Amino acid sequence: MVLQSVNADNCPRCAKNALLTDDVTGERFCGKCGYVISEKSQESGPEWRSFTQDEHGNKARAGAPTSLTMHDMGLSTIINPMNKDASGKPLTASMKSTIERLRTWDSRSQVHESVDRNLRQALSELNRLKDKLALSDAVIEKAAYIYRKAIEKKLVRGRSISAMIASALYAACRDTETPRTLNDVGEAANLKKKDIARCYRLLHRELDLKMPVVDPIQCVARIASRIGITEKTKRYAAKVLKISQEHEESAGKDPMGLAAAALYLACVKNGEDITQRDIAEAASVTEVTIRNRYKGLKLDQNMDL
Repeated sequence: MVLQSVNADNCPRCAKNALLTDDVTGERFCGKCGYVISEKSQESGPEWRSFTQDEHGNKARAGAPTSLTMHDMGLSTIINPMNKDASGKPLTASMKSTIERLRTWDSRSQVHESVDRNLRQALSELNRLKDKLALSDAVIEKAAYIYRKAIEKKLVRGRSISAMIASALYAACRDTETPRTLNDVGEAANLKKKDIARCYRLLHRELDLKMPVVDPIQCVARIASRIGITEKTKRYAAKVLKISQEHEESAGKDPMGLAAAALYLACVKNGEDITQRDIAEAASVTEVTIRNRYKGLKLDQNMDL
């Protein structure tokens, strides 16, 4: 027992100034007559220890944050997989089988409705698409939010879960201005572009989504990184696209095709040996599209000069 002296009031029973605190049990009592004043003391320090500065910064008293990407939003509880009781002793064989059965029913009870099963399957597919398309957590959260809204409006019933979650992900990419095309999402989800586009139009119409216009300048860096174009050429292509936007030449045109044509124009200007076919394959557009957009962008450049 570790005892320490406490500078406080006198003992209420014997009036002696001999109050002590037991650090192990938390009791506060009189050292002369043994009168117990309080049985527990509140620990004022942290419940964890840190040995480095990084550990000290990472320690938090709160649990994991809630997330829309989990079907239960991270608020569910589970039965501890360790087969030990509260005192740390191993469970008996009969109690172990009982706990296993309770774990099974506990996991089943969390997804007992078809909506919960649908959501769990869809969010599992969403996590797979996140890794394949290298998307940020903000985009995935937005996609999960859109899909939950679709479930509330009963838009998912009778439709493919894969197509609906892929269309929700494409809508999230459009909303957050992340440069991912319909072809990219279709290849990652192993679905036809037509099926995802149909579901996307449904979400856009029923959920009244307001999508910003895709900026073709954001697509320049993506195409350039695939074929190794220099920074100087990328900046010139961005300048060409800004002039095109000022002249409203880019209105209603595919942003990826415009970015590819601007890069080709910049390559010609800076003398880089990149063919139309190389840029077309990197941008997933045709060479005809690049040639048509190239003519318009070149006229804009001459008008500006």
